Amino acid sequence: MAKTKEMDLTTGDPFLSLLKFSIPIILGNLFQLFYTLADSVIVGKTLGTEALAAVGATTIIIYFVFCFINGFTSGFGICLGQRVGARNEAAMRKSIAASLVLSVGFVVILTLLCCFLARPILRWMQIPGDIFSQAYDYMIVVLLGTGATIFYNMISNILRALGDSKTPLYFLVFSSLLNIVLDVVFLVPLKMGVAGAAWATILSQFLSGLCSLLVGWRMFPVLHLNKKDFSHLGQTVTVHLKTGFPMGFQMSVMCIGQLAMQTVVNSLGTAAVAGYTAATKADQLAVLVNNAMMTSVSNYVAQNFGAGNKARIRSGVRAGLIQLEVMNLVMCAAMLLLRHPIVRMFLTNPSAGIYMYSDGYLLGVAPFYFILGLLAVYRSAIQSMQNGKIPFAACMIELVMRIVATGGLSYVIGYTAVCIASPMAWFGACVLLIPAYYHMMGVCDTGTVPMSS
Repeated sequence: MAKTKEMDLTTGDPFLSLLKFSIPIILGNLFQLFYTLADSVIVGKTLGTEALAAVGATTIIIYFVFCFINGFTSGFGICLGQRVGARNEAAMRKSIAASLVLSVGFVVILTLLCCFLARPILRWMQIPGDIFSQAYDYMIVVLLGTGATIFYNMISNILRALGDSKTPLYFLVFSSLLNIVLDVVFLVPLKMGVAGAAWATILSQFLSGLCSLLVGWRMFPVLHLNKKDFSHLGQTVTVHLKTGFPMGFQMSVMCIGQLAMQTVVNSLGTAAVAGYTAATKADQLAVLVNNAMMTSVSNYVAQNFGAGNKARIRSGVRAGLIQLEVMNLVMCAAMLLLRHPIVRMFLTNPSAGIYMYSDGYLLGVAPFYFILGLLAVYRSAIQSMQNGKIPFAACMIELVMRIVATGGLSYVIGYTAVCIASPMAWFGACVLLIPAYYHMMGVCDTGTVPMSS
């Protein structure tokens, strides 16, 4: 496969290689955050409070599914990245073919589940009757269109595994802008209601994925699959499932902990919900930046794991930690210094009670972003070296810690339990991940990807 030096993470200065690769991913995540906020404003301004509430009421379920999709396809990217590092074009083609087969199968299964479970899920969530119909319309369109989401994420992760983090950024920007345009067209002149907003999301993602595929097709001959690439995929499919499924489960299971936190906040009244919501909107910035570095480190480590270069993995992990912790320090300072202006971005004339709840959350979480940075880098490094068990165990520790904090400590220290739940979860996961990483690097042979798979 013809590949430029810029796209090769196994050569060059590790610090600069990782930084150059990660910047487009970080920018893409930040732009996605901007789009999400803009989308909510358009729905609220054009369709009113009930429509916005209907969309918001389904957010956690849709986010749960999308997190699984992102993790699932990211696992495929790790498998491909290992084969890229090993310079095994035949194995790379098999990996891409397996990713395609598994993605198609997952689309079929997920679509069938959505058809049968959409209404029961909404009833279980106790969606108010006055917004139930709109909530169903929005959720069913988004979930039935997950094929477009899977397609876009699969192509993006394949391109990143091949070393190209810029093309996914360009088409993420295109998708976000197109989504906003389609929102306005579908909601105003066409009057399609909340279903129109859902269709805007699905169509923009599909077109973005299609454009990414066309560009990737021209750049990377390895994407030109033929019939033999789809033969004897059993071992490759097994490896991809063992990597992708745990990552998808890990990312989606985080939503359960967040749901437990939201439940406690809801019981404290309107001021608590408003303050917590404003603070978590700001907190998304740090989460997205750390997730972007996770993607970068995953691709970097996967390629160098495939190349059998343990020393370069060590250098890249150190570089990722330095870069991410500097960004976390800046974001922590920004959150603490600008916490009141942040609230005023979302609310007009916020009360003292709202400020109290928002301050409590940001003061409890932001100083511990450095622990989130440790978690992001070490977990992604371990996952990319064909070890899914330890990151999965760390994920379960996170879940248990969040539930214990919100479900148990909240009876003793109230809202403070919500504010410390995430740092507790991050710390608990790091207690397992950090020693595991150094044990792997010091004792276990990095190895190379089997050429047959």
